[in-house]
Amino acid sequence: FEDDEDAIRIANDSEYGLGGSVMSGDQERAMNVARRIRAGAISVNGGMSITGDLPFGGFKGSGMGREWGVEGIEDFLDTKAIAVKVG
Repeated sequence: FEDDEDAIRIANDSEYGLGGSVMSGDQERAMNVARRIRAGAISVNGGMSITGDLPFGGFKGSGMGREWGVEGIEDFLDTKAIAVKVG
């Protein structure tokens, strides 16, 4: 990719959107990119984005609806989990 906009475009051009990850030395930049990617779970700098207490599910061809967490009962929302490694 050429820059952040290009990376986001490439990620969002996929017909799928289950999960992904963003790595950057600038956490604020990584979070801005993560928020704009159309996927159900995004790991930022190695953060754990799939656990039993977080909502799990995808966007687009990766499915609709969520399991686990409070969002599991809110089937038609596009909820995103963004996890940041602490420490």
